[in-house]
Amino acid sequence: MLHFNCALFVYNQTAGEDDTQLKLEKTLHIFAQAVDELIVLNTTSKEQLQQACVKYSDQVDLLIILGGDGTVHTCLNSIAPLAKRPVIAILPGGTSNDFSRTLGIPQSLNEAATSILNGSIIDTDIGKVGEHYFMNFWGIGLVTETSENINSEEKKRLGSISYVLSTLRTLNRREPFHYKIQSTEAELEGEAILLFVLNGRYVGTTQLPIASLSPYDGKLDVLIVRDSNFAAFRELFALQNPTVETEQLNELEYIQVTALEIMHPIGNKIDMDGEIYEESAQQITVLPGHLQMIHVNTL
Repeated sequence: MLHFNCALFVYNQTAGEDDTQLKLEKTLHIFAQAVDELIVLNTTSKEQLQQACVKYSDQVDLLIILGGDGTVHTCLNSIAPLAKRPVIAILPGGTSNDFSRTLGIPQSLNEAATSILNGSIIDTDIGKVGEHYFMNFWGIGLVTETSENINSEEKKRLGSISYVLSTLRTLNRREPFHYKIQSTEAELEGEAILLFVLNGRYVGTTQLPIASLSPYDGKLDVLIVRDSNFAAFRELFALQNPTVETEQLNELEYIQVTALEIMHPIGNKIDMDGEIYEESAQQITVLPGHLQMIHVNTL
């Protein structure tokens, strides 16, 4: 079992569901067994959450984040620029909890807490765009429109199903865009409905069928979808085979990069880990092994 001298357990009671007390009761006593000094902090705003991460980052060995993808994204962007960064553990407290799934963390909170303390600390990649960071994905096109079309009442009542409903609504009025990207590995240009730069393995609770996708390889995975037809889905599932010849793909583009520049489109809204940005910076790089995170499953 892992052991830590001092840990910060942080949560944001204003984010998402209202059953925070129950979530705390399921998890706090488990971490108390493995941490000498456990600081529990409720933040009531995004600004408070950011300040807490920065304040305690050089005082604790472990940062335990109870929350969904938005809370995790806020903590990531607070900690990533700092010189001293604690080990990070994610407790899935949101709707999708996508990166916690990549880390192999069970979605039951009680089981998640126990599994984390029996997990492994692994150097984990993140992506950087301008002054911002992403853990799971950077995206433009269909993914951005889907995030914006999510109905808050549906999300509260239906959970992850709300993402499926939003996707279906968005597909009905999708419009292709022109893209052009450059990297040391390739230059790609064409028309697409979706452009992903991926680090994690899950989007909207769905595991992407890409064998080479890993947050531990020092690379980002670029996936471009030209259309949402059956051929595109067939090619996507073909990427489960690590030996597939990506040059033979017609509806998709797929490459691995360490850095890339988005030449076009410029000035569009983008989605990072489910958060919408009016992002002007177009250079994306990977920061290999930048964060130490607790992973549950074997690699």
